Amino acid sequence: MRSQLKPALILLLIFTALTGIAYPLVITGIAQLAFPAQANGSLIVQNGKVIGSQLIGQQFDDPKYFWGRLSATSPEPYNAASSSGSNLGPTNPALTSAVEARIQALRAADPSNTAPIPVDLVTSSGSGLDPDISVAAALYQVHRVAAARGLTDAQVQALVNQYIEDRQFGFLGEPRVNVLELNLALDNYKP
Repeated sequence: MRSQLKPALILLLIFTALTGIAYPLVITGIAQLAFPAQANGSLIVQNGKVIGSQLIGQQFDDPKYFWGRLSATSPEPYNAASSSGSNLGPTNPALTSAVEARIQALRAADPSNTAPIPVDLVTSSGSGLDPDISVAAALYQVHRVAAARGLTDAQVQALVNQYIEDRQFGFLGEPRVNVLELNLALDNYKP
């Protein structure tokens, strides 16, 4: 047994160094060279300060901002450390209550809007971190945001149109709008 212990420990150290240190460093180096923004979290920097990521949603509830999907993470919304869905089934009363509360909030924020509410504005995403909303969800909110900012619907809709991202590779997913990027553009908008 003693004769097998020494080679086993040496192999353990060698493979730990290779797979636990060398391989991750090489892959990290390649990622930093080939895709530096993505390797660092697709961070959005404004005035030298990191204000968010293109990949993680943020909580917006002021009427002058576009609102994203609900976040099911706890104890706070869009908490990347506790990414998860709500796991509430379609017959669960808690899901029904959450959807009804969100519908009431949307209707209260823009009582004149009688259009059907897009489903992604009243349900949470699978991860609870979704940074994007559908084009329909963005267009649904145009009037509320325009009124809160003293802009015309056409001005806000033109801005939304600028931030529509097409399907990935032209065929995967649906067109979408990144809520944080759109809200930052609104803050910097000069008519």
